[in-house]
Amino acid sequence: MFGQDSTQRSSNAPVVRKDRKTEKRDRINSIIKQEEEGNLSFRKQTAFGIQLRTDGYGAFLELGRRKSARYTNLYALEITEIKHRKEDKIGGAENFFSNSYIFGKINNFYQAKLGFGEQYILGQKGNKNGVAITASLQGGLDIGLLKPYYIDIQDAAGVDRSVSYYSDSAAFKNPQIIYGGSGLTKGFNQLKVKPGIYLKSALRFDFGRYNESLQALEIGISVEGFSGKIPILLYNDAKQIFYQGHIAFVFGSRK
Repeated sequence: MFGQDSTQRSSNAPVVRKDRKTEKRDRINSIIKQEEEGNLSFRKQTAFGIQLRTDGYGAFLELGRRKSARYTNLYALEITEIKHRKEDKIGGAENFFSNSYIFGKINNFYQAKLGFGEQYILGQKGNKNGVAITASLQGGLDIGLLKPYYIDIQDAAGVDRSVSYYSDSAAFKNPQIIYGGSGLTKGFNQLKVKPGIYLKSALRFDFGRYNESLQALEIGISVEGFSGKIPILLYNDAKQIFYQGHIAFVFGSRK
């Protein structure tokens, strides 16, 4: 009878190995079940997005910390540029190889934003091939950076020069002597800071197959206000408040 009792064997290593395999299999089954049910379950998430806006473009980095089953706190860093809707690029007139330019553009206007907000899960995926829908609202500090826009000209004496509206307004407004743009880096040593605030809301459609990865399309609107009016394009009124819509592709990870 004692000979048939397996608990009296000197080695129980196979039993331990079996238990560990069972635990691992149970964890895997739990993850698979969660994915099949389509539930967004995580402690934190990191997201990166590239966006096209009605008045420019931008990119953002977003950190999320889960607060409850449906609410997540968001911490965001966003870099954007606002363009005037009437901007129109022109090719170099005198030299085929010269840079294109925008006639009448006075300044490039960039923004660096630091924000805080919340994300709310409106609907779970339902299954691993479904789409989860979330809504978010955030706002914060908006640091505007105004950079003079430079163009290349050839003056009456035949001398090539790079000028801005502020250095030579008469030459800047004469299209007959302009032959190209001076390049993006010109004027960064003359940046002016325009502090402001922003508010942004968005709907995000998460179609990622796995819970650990984030792949989504975002549609939203935002408003930005600054301490003073922002001159961007000649012969057009400078604005202090900007409204825009955006569409973004978002990807990232969850833990």
